[in-house]
Amino acid sequence: MAQELSKSRFLTVQEVADLMRVSSMTVYRLIKAGDLPAVRVGRSFRVADRDVDQYLADRYTQAG
Repeated sequence: MAQELSKSRFLTVQEVADLMRVSSMTVYRLIKAGDLPAVRVGRSFRVADRDVDQYLADRYTQAG
């Protein structure tokens, strides 16, 4: 598990918000609700890029 985390790229809340095209407050809400796993670094949060990918993949729906 530790080896897996060391290979992950961690994103800031703002980077996640930009990637998902939502506000940073939306990302904070997802973290607080437990929908998006995050780690605390000092007073800020970091989200693993694989967790963002997994979150989006789980909620992906085909339009039409």
